[in-house]
Amino acid sequence: MKETAVDYLFQKLWDTPKDKLTWYKILIDAKVIEKEQIKEAYKIVDLDIQHKDVGEINSEEYYKETYEQK
Repeated sequence: MKETAVDYLFQKLWDTPKDKLTWYKILIDAKVIEKEQIKEAYKIVDLDIQHKDVGEINSEEYYKETYEQK
């Protein structure tokens, strides 16, 4: 089973000394993992709905429209 972004974040914060700069770096890394997981989930759902390969571009657009601030 793949490690989720939340699992990664918890484990890193649990094992890391209480340094705010280090914790911020861990948060950024967890957000990268989360973004990739969301994009992958979107591709799977979109493929299931459309029954065709929509590729990385649509999942990237979905992520930007849904999660990135404008």
